[in-house]
This record gives sequence, structure tokens and C-alpha cells, in this order.
Amino acid sequence: MNFEQKLETILARHDELTALLTQEQSGDNFVKLSKELSGLEEISKAGIKYKKLINDLKEAETMMHDSEMDPDMKTMAEEEYYRLKEEIPALEKEIQILLLPKDEADDRNVILEIRAGTGGEEAALFAADLYRMYERYAGIKGWRFEPLSLNETGLGGFKEAVAQISGHAVFAKLKYESGVHRVQRVPETEAGGRVHTSAATVAVLPEAQEVDVQINEADLDIMTCRASGAGGQHVNKTDSAIRIVHKPTGIAVECQEERSQFKNKEKAMMRLRTALYDMQRQALDKERSQNRKNQVGSGDRSERIRTYNFPQGRVTDHRINKTSYQLNEVLNGTGLDEFIEALITEDQMARLSEIE
Repeated sequence: MNFEQKLETILARHDELTALLTQEQSGDNFVKLSKELSGLEEISKAGIKYKKLINDLKEAETMMHDSEMDPDMKTMAEEEYYRLKEEIPALEKEIQILLLPKDEADDRNVILEIRAGTGGEEAALFAADLYRMYERYAGIKGWRFEPLSLNETGLGGFKEAVAQISGHAVFAKLKYESGVHRVQRVPETEAGGRVHTSAATVAVLPEAQEVDVQINEADLDIMTCRASGAGGQHVNKTDSAIRIVHKPTGIAVECQEERSQFKNKEKAMMRLRTALYDMQRQALDKERSQNRKNQVGSGDRSERIRTYNFPQGRVTDHRINKTSYQLNEVLNGTGLDEFIEALITEDQMARLSEIE
């Protein structure tokens, strides 16, 4: 099916859904059809504009070659023709991007996991910096940011930090953040003023629903324990923290941020489903990636993806060779979109090149 045929199919489906929704007023089918229609709105709008521009181009060309046409009108038609010749390819590229297969997880909430890597206490402090960066970015986007498990150090760092981020298309934006983030700076504890290099790993997992993963209760070891970490109003006062081990895979998750044991168990189970769902996705992605030339969106968590260099005020993303000297803006969340949008564009261009 060529470009024009795909577009016509989508426009026809958009019209069909619009007609069906005039007959449906409520219920599960109404919700399902509304969601499908919403997903086609952007490409339908672009498709209608594309068809109009193509018709305008044909009309302008006809006027250009009409021997009886007024010379001034012919000049105007010629100007219109060449303007449209420049505008149409850009719109066509935009539609081709919209036609790319969507990741079914793009609209999901995420579980964000940040762990200190090499570098001791400095790595833990950097992990805390990253945690706050994503928390601020979530605030800018209007997303909900909820901590699930924080393993703090005495100096304000995080050995591990886990949070749930909820909102519109969270995974679509944050999925490129998975990997090793590296920091180069002089630690506060360094008397000699030498620059140290530390690292933290970030994992962005699309949140799983109960229908995605079936879990057998007999496969679980569920333990209650006292919350751990430095500070907190109820830390070490109650046995409300929950730790769950999935025996077949060895995956262990915990939640300690709620006072209620029930709520902690509920959130720990959500984390476990998400981890198991991610295992399934990773296996599929590995299979698909063997045929892919570009791995910008691979989510390989062992890959060094970005360096934050404090002495130079520089942030560099190594996957797309992009550098910004707005380090403070990136860390406070306001400058992060510059990288995220560049990564999305790079991945789209790579996927387009594979089908052209």
C-alpha cells in the first residue's frame, strides 16, 4: 500500500468512526471508538490539508499553462505553484512520521528507577540530582510524580530511587532516558579540587496493567519489614514496608512510602507486573532490533547515553552527538525537552529511512 492509499484508508476510517459515534452514546464500545478516533485526529487533519494542497497545485499548474489566462493571473499562479512545490514535501514527511507504527506502550504511565553506579557517595548524590530533574520535568508537563521507594544515604543521596509518573503519553517522552548517565564534577568532599567521574543508571519502564501479566500467588514470597532510609516521619516506626520476590524470575520489588501495608503491597505488585511486562518487551525488542540499523530508542540500560560535565556547564548526549551548555536548565527540568525532542526526531528519521 503506497502513501496515498494509506492516507485514503485512514481518512475513510476517520469518517466511519465519526458516523459510528453519532449512533453510540455510551458504554465500552463508545469509549473504544472515541479512543480510536482521537488517535486519528492529527493525521486526518494533516491528510485533509495535504489533499487540498495537491488540488491547489494542480489548479495552479493548469492556470500557468492556460494560453487565454491573464498574464498577471498566470504570474500569481506560477508563484503559488512553486510555493506549494516547497510546502507539500514537508507536509508529506510529517504525515509519513504520523504513519509510523506506534509503540503500544507510548500512552502508558511509567515506573522510573534510578540507581547509583560507580562513584560511591558522589554517585548517590548524582542519582538524587537525576531524580529531582525528572520530578521537576514531570511538574512542567503537568504529570503526577509519586515516590514508591527511596533508599537514601546520610548525605542526601540515593542508592536507589523509584517513582511512578502518571499523565498523558509519559512513556513516549521518557523512554529514551533509559541508560547510564555520567557526571563529571568536583565533589564537595574533595579537598584537592579534582574532577571525579561518577555514574547512575536510569530505567524507564512502561507501567503494566493486570491484563498484561498473569501472576500466580504461589510464585510469590511476600515479606513485611520496617521502612529503611534516612529521615521520614514514619521510618523505622511501623512494619508497613512490603518486599515481594517473584521466585521464577528472582525479581524483587518493594514499596515503603505509604503508611498502609495494603497500599504498599498494591504498589509493590504494580512494580512487579511492570518488571515482568518489561522482560517481555525487552525480549521482543531484542528480536526486532536484529533487523534495525539504528538503536536510538533501544532502551539498553548498559549503554552510556549522556554526560553532565559541571566544570564546562555542558550536557552531551552520545547517541545523537548533541551538546548543550545549559546544564543548570537541563537539571532543573526546563532544558530537558531539547534532548528528548531531538531523540524522538532522530528515532523517527531512522525508522523512516528503513522503510523508504
